[in-house]
This record gives sequence, structure tokens and C-alpha cells, in this order.
Amino acid sequence: MPPPIEHPCLHLHVHSGTYFVSKLQPSAPIPQSIIVSLVDSTRFLNVTRTSEETSIVGEWHTGIPVAFKPDAIWRCIKLRGPMEFSLVGVLAQLSAPLKSAGIGIFVISTWNTDYLLVNENHVELAVETLKADGWTFEE
Repeated sequence: MPPPIEHPCLHLHVHSGTYFVSKLQPSAPIPQSIIVSLVDSTRFLNVTRTSEETSIVGEWHTGIPVAFKPDAIWRCIKLRGPMEFSLVGVLAQLSAPLKSAGIGIFVISTWNTDYLLVNENHVELAVETLKADGWTFEE
């Protein structure tokens, strides 16, 4: 049984602004301005380090390293949340119509919800595609 996409926790919202998705080598230091942003900001920012890479994803704003600016070509679609962990298949159902439309995504999951990043050139098509699939967008 698919997730109940009409439930308010599964409504979608397109955040304003652009987002960056950057990759560093696993041994590379995390830029000091990113560390400061983690501590001193309420803006979206995600740092994930594995043995293979360090991924840094966030909302572009003054203070982010200029080297990340070319990567700030993404827009963010947020599932309202919070969602129960027992709710399964949400990302599969959300990503399927985007796949069919040829729209690539980068996903960040948190305890409460999920964030889909799409290329800023495809955000309008992504919204249209998801609406046609029955998803609700909040302003």
C-alpha cells in the first residue's frame, strides 16, 4: 500500500534560494566557514563524511566558501514532516514520477523529514510532475 500522499505531513514545499552540493576528499578539512555556519546559523546545512568522501550540502548565502558557488545550482523541495518511521516507501513514491520525467535528485534525510534537491533548471518541471502525480504543494 503506498504512503498516504494526501496526509499533511507529506505535503511539499519549494524553498526559496539556491542550494549547493559539494564534494571534498575524505581527508580534506571542512572549511572553517562551514563549521561556523553549523554553529551560528539556522540555514539548511548538511555535512556527511565517509571513508570515500565528504559531502557538504546547504543553502547558498554569504559566508559559504566561494569555491562552492559553482555548485549552487540546486533548489530544495521539502516534505513537510514530521513523518513516522513506520511510514515506508515515501521516497520511492516521490522519486518515481521524477525518474519518469528524467529529473535527477539529490536527497537528504533527517529524523523528521526528507529534502529533495533538483537542478534549478528543472524545478518547475519537478513541481508540475509531482502535482500531476497527486502531490500537494504548500506555499
